[in-house]
Amino acid sequence: MLSAATQVHPIARLNRSRFHQSFGLTEFEKKSIRDRGILDCIDEAREILTKKLSSPVTDCKYVPYSGNPIFKSMHATACCCRKCIFAWHRISAFKDLDENDYSYLVDVQYQWIKK
Repeated sequence: MLSAATQVHPIARLNRSRFHQSFGLTEFEKKSIRDRGILDCIDEAREILTKKLSSPVTDCKYVPYSGNPIFKSMHATACCCRKCIFAWHRISAFKDLDENDYSYLVDVQYQWIKK
């Protein structure tokens, strides 16, 4: 989860961004998360990150804005592309993501989803 060095939670910083503030889950999406379970959603977030953003080569640079609450959480938390991940989370866009990076990015999404 978040280390002592990152005590200013990215959600607090992202909440100051008008663009990132514009994202929210609909009642249908909240119900979907409750029905599936938050842990299943977090597993899906890790899977999507791995598939779409694991290395600079696989950065697809496009995550849909709707259709899945995880896609919304990726945009709301700036986990949608390597450029945003670097700009907001300071994880290099030029290296393969490692287990610590995945855990951190998934935790950021978890914090946003549960709020």
